[in-house]
Amino acid sequence: MIAFTAAEIAEITSGRLDADPGITPLSVVTDSREAMPGSLYVAKPGEHADGHDFVAVAFSAGASLALVERPVAAADGTSYPSVVVPDAVLAMGALAAEAVRRIRKARAEQGSELTVVGITGSAGKTTTKDLLAGILSTQGNTVAPQGSYNGEIGVPLTVFRAGPDTRYLVIEMGATGIGHIRYLADMVKPDIGVVLAVGTAHAGEFGGVENIALAKGELVEALAPAGTAIINLDDDRVAAMRTRTTAKVLGFSAEGRADAAVQALNADTNGDGNPEFDLQLPDGESGLHVSSRLIGAHHVGNLLAAAAAAWAAGVPGQDVASSLSSQAAASRWRMERTERADGVTIINDAYNANPESMRAALRTLADLGRGRRTWAVLGAMLELGDDSIREHTAVGTQVVRLNISRLLVVGREARALYVSAVQEGSWGDECLFAETVDEAYDVLNIELEPGDLVLFKSSNSVGLRHLGDRIALPPQTPQLADEGSTLL
Repeated sequence: MIAFTAAEIAEITSGRLDADPGITPLSVVTDSREAMPGSLYVAKPGEHADGHDFVAVAFSAGASLALVERPVAAADGTSYPSVVVPDAVLAMGALAAEAVRRIRKARAEQGSELTVVGITGSAGKTTTKDLLAGILSTQGNTVAPQGSYNGEIGVPLTVFRAGPDTRYLVIEMGATGIGHIRYLADMVKPDIGVVLAVGTAHAGEFGGVENIALAKGELVEALAPAGTAIINLDDDRVAAMRTRTTAKVLGFSAEGRADAAVQALNADTNGDGNPEFDLQLPDGESGLHVSSRLIGAHHVGNLLAAAAAAWAAGVPGQDVASSLSSQAAASRWRMERTERADGVTIINDAYNANPESMRAALRTLADLGRGRRTWAVLGAMLELGDDSIREHTAVGTQVVRLNISRLLVVGREARALYVSAVQEGSWGDECLFAETVDEAYDVLNIELEPGDLVLFKSSNSVGLRHLGDRIALPPQTPQLADEGSTLL
């Protein structure tokens, strides 16, 4: 972390310093349970709890300074060492922006530089971030988000982990409205911007897909003319962003677009569903073969995006291909494969879901399941707004047309998916509905057989990722559902 004194933090955030602790914070946390000696604790208000209620806990764990929106007194009536600001989250952003500026300055004084890469898109952000970080870490000190830290809190927390020795800073950028990505880009000022796709995730919050495209394009608009925009030419809405940037444009395509400088030639998947292809980069270097350890042909686009960004950052082509071939999934619940001792295979892809990623996961299930009994355990895709019923209906139809052996739909919010599958011709024990995750667990615990291949897919808050973890454990003694069960 870049060192800031308490007085500097107050100046940068336009805050008021109460009780200077006289020491420089060593880390930044927003959860009092993560506080340690020397932490700066950010007391942000939240949906379910107010961080100000935990200032005492943070200091008891060793925090040296708090960033607060109102003073908090200790038991003896004295003030905790604090910087009081109007908005703690915006103050974090201002502090992160100054941290990036200081890192760039420190690197320049060392005769080097900091390269910041921003990644956005409706799907594939975290996988691409993990792949790119894996490549860049072979070249120099690299800082990237933990998990899916991609918003107004997660991005500053990622920045605070960087320091003068950081060569590459990878930032994942998410948004739920227009202006969000512009805010994040202004904070970190990326040198390279990657736009993966414009899908229907969060369409309800954005007010439509076209607004999503407007928001995602804010990343390339923020790039300086010396920067590089990495554009997915297979997505028409992303391809159209070429006109929205003054930066150099580097296009990639998994579908053989002739105008793409980065492509996957002779692409295929092996028997385990892992993509393989010959990597084409702009300099024409030959002999670059990628044999990925990720699962699913839909990852080819993510692999190409990471390759393009790494090449734009100056990584040699052979190093790019070698790293991509060595990396498995780095973040949990993203096409995560587990082989049970009894022969059941679990693919847990339930960290998140939208119509595009749901279709890709189901195609992978069908491809991998040839000669096996396949299960699609599906929950709701949230935040689709007025398109929710239509999109869930389309997924139910797709399950049947892909000849998935068994469908288990979990939760009322996904019921349209179940209904459409029944109407498409899947009935009886081929198609089941469970009101709760526990009911779904009971069904699977009873009915899974050796050799079955099971996909779990839903939006994060539905909780199917945890159901997938439970099913990945050795099978338990079956417990029959209660007589009043709503399984259909």
